[in-house]
Amino acid sequence: MLTIDHVSMEFSARPVLDDITFLINRKERVALVGKNGAGKTTLLRLIAGEYQPTSGRIAREADMTIGYLPQVMLFHDDRTLREEVMTVKNEGHKGLEDEGNDARFIAEMDRTIIGLGFERKDFERPCSEFSGGWRMRIELAKILLRHPDLLLLDEPTNHLDIESIQWLEDFLKSSPSAVLMVSHDRAFIDNVCGRTIEITLGRIYDYNVNYSRFVELRKERHEQQVRAYQNQQKMIQDTEEFIERFRYKATKAVQVQSRIKQLEKLERLEVDLEDTSKLNLRFPPAPRSGDFPLIVEDLRKDFGEHTVFHDVTFTIRRGEKVAFVGKNGEGKSTLVKCIMGQLDYLGTLKIGHNVKIGYFAQNQAALLDEEKTVFETIDYVAVGDIRTKIRDILGAFMFGGEASDKKVKVLSGGERSRLAMIRLLLEPCNVLILDEPTNHLDMQSKDVLKNALQDFNGTLICVSHDRDFLNGLVSKVYEFGGGRVKEHLGGIYDFLRAKKMTNLTELDRRQIAPSADGQPTVNRQSKPGSNQSGALDYAAQKAAAAEKRKKEKQIAEVENEIAALEGKQAEMEQLLAMPENQTQENFQKYETIKHQIEQKMYEWEILSEN
Repeated sequence: MLTIDHVSMEFSARPVLDDITFLINRKERVALVGKNGAGKTTLLRLIAGEYQPTSGRIAREADMTIGYLPQVMLFHDDRTLREEVMTVKNEGHKGLEDEGNDARFIAEMDRTIIGLGFERKDFERPCSEFSGGWRMRIELAKILLRHPDLLLLDEPTNHLDIESIQWLEDFLKSSPSAVLMVSHDRAFIDNVCGRTIEITLGRIYDYNVNYSRFVELRKERHEQQVRAYQNQQKMIQDTEEFIERFRYKATKAVQVQSRIKQLEKLERLEVDLEDTSKLNLRFPPAPRSGDFPLIVEDLRKDFGEHTVFHDVTFTIRRGEKVAFVGKNGEGKSTLVKCIMGQLDYLGTLKIGHNVKIGYFAQNQAALLDEEKTVFETIDYVAVGDIRTKIRDILGAFMFGGEASDKKVKVLSGGERSRLAMIRLLLEPCNVLILDEPTNHLDMQSKDVLKNALQDFNGTLICVSHDRDFLNGLVSKVYEFGGGRVKEHLGGIYDFLRAKKMTNLTELDRRQIAPSADGQPTVNRQSKPGSNQSGALDYAAQKAAAAEKRKKEKQIAEVENEIAALEGKQAEMEQLLAMPENQTQENFQKYETIKHQIEQKMYEWEILSEN
């Protein structure tokens, strides 16, 4: 279906992909993996036609359709959610003309939108009122409804909650489309993909297995490559010593020239020697806290007339590791901010005796000293034996080699977040609160962090949508939804099994069917009086919904401003990558843009508190 034929790609004479060749067949589901910056997104953009290769060719079958979900995209503001998704029906994409009638398409559209986490009351809301993450879901819905021959997905789970991730997982497994995806969600790609392609050092390694099996095979391959590399290095050293020793002896002139030519013709092996599999990062010993680091009783948080949660009561014991999960916007981060004293609330929230909290939030990166280097930032907080392993730790979090000497002020947002995470790992505390800690980490880095957290002898509260990261880490799950917080004993997969059963029961009760006017209705097996109850619910929510829409519109405007500024920042980073452009004026422009982003991020956080 798709042929990548000896493709190479360079940026500013820097090779990213080097003579790669592979095929993607119909209905194949392929995971594209590799370190950040390895070239995964570049390859997707080449296949999508956004880039042209420096050399080689990309051959597609005639009439082949491609659906591409990038990490960043432009959105349309002048339509409602329903109208925006309905545009797919009018595009004439292959397969849509066979839907039969509008009612069948509308039913599928509704299932897709609801599966991605929207509620029916959202259908008539303007797209401009949704935040960036929710608008990304709208674009994903449109792409899925087109039924392309090939789906290119770049981090599709980044803006999805656990339930929506599971829905997408089931959708892709049953879809007739071929899939090539980039994701750091190990459980997601393991469950969806049966083939794994790794990009490293510009080359690809193709494995006809899922990700977990790939990890085992890659380890074997890496060990073989290291041995071959070390043998070649020993041969090169011996040859160079021979040449140097006998360079000026006439009796050895022929042998010396032969060895010189041998080295000139030698194809030098390259291998990624950075292996973090044996890195054992440990938190400093946690000072002993009281038996109950956190007690919450009848907690309630309102924003105006909108209640985020109410009647929340639970106790976390010393040494427990728990997860906060639920759909986006249900109050997980809001409760964390209440714990941190950043928001007021009603009810009781007690922080236990001798509790020292280590907190990782999305704005954590803004607190770093911009004039320090990456190494200095970590060296400043590291104490004891860990100081001898700083280079190894930085390498595990993608700051190996020269990257450790970069100043904080030139780091991207993702790099700053990773650096802030490393710093947190090295500061003594007995309660860790982590809000989406894995968003900017690749799989190796996540493994290092997870192992450290498993060995941590303090208390952990982790807000995360990453099932694989939470699996084996937490023993209790707090589910946020509908204004309540429910406690579930057991690990994350115990919770998900229970939710799966609940969701299936709900699907049995609720079926989408077209009404006489062609618009979808919801048939429910409900008790008498449920229609009246629904009307009362709608009336009660109307006032709060208006206020919510106003705030979401403000959030969307700020997000658009942030996206525009980040585009300018990326342009400046490319400019400053060339030595001739590293002038004081350009650095000042870069600093100005960066501070503008920080101000807008602060504004966004204040608006997003609910």
